[in-house]
Amino acid sequence: MAVRVFVTGGTFDKEYDMLTGNLYFRDTHIKEILDLGRSLVDVRISTLMMVDSLDMTDEDRALILANCKRASEEMILITHGTDSMEITAKLLGEAKIDKTIVLTGAMIPYKFGSSDGLFNLGSSLGFVQSLPHGVYISMNGMYFNWDNVTKNRRLGIFETLK
Repeated sequence: MAVRVFVTGGTFDKEYDMLTGNLYFRDTHIKEILDLGRSLVDVRISTLMMVDSLDMTDEDRALILANCKRASEEMILITHGTDSMEITAKLLGEAKIDKTIVLTGAMIPYKFGSSDGLFNLGSSLGFVQSLPHGVYISMNGMYFNWDNVTKNRRLGIFETLK
């Protein structure tokens, strides 16, 4: 069974402009990351948007929700910026979609060469294939239920609420 990967942008896919010092989006790096990890999982990658999650709108989240509902695959992995990942996870969780949906992100862009995104993507790919139906956030080798997670902005990690 295939895993549908929805790309929404976030730090995973940011690039660095050495002349201006700005971060920007060009294209997703997800296939390159999976190839680097020698993944043998059947994935179907769809880019829904390339935005920083702080700039994500309600319309963007509605598009993510609609695509999750419409996807024929029961396993969905969403790459997402970490700053508002909890908001999107809540929307998806409350929709009670009968699929396994895992959202993941990175704190350091892949193109920086030492990104946590490689590990997060690999872990999340394993989680989406093994967890029961539901919505989860996966970061740093851990997974969290959508309604019991928060980003600790002081430490730069996700942790359980309760």
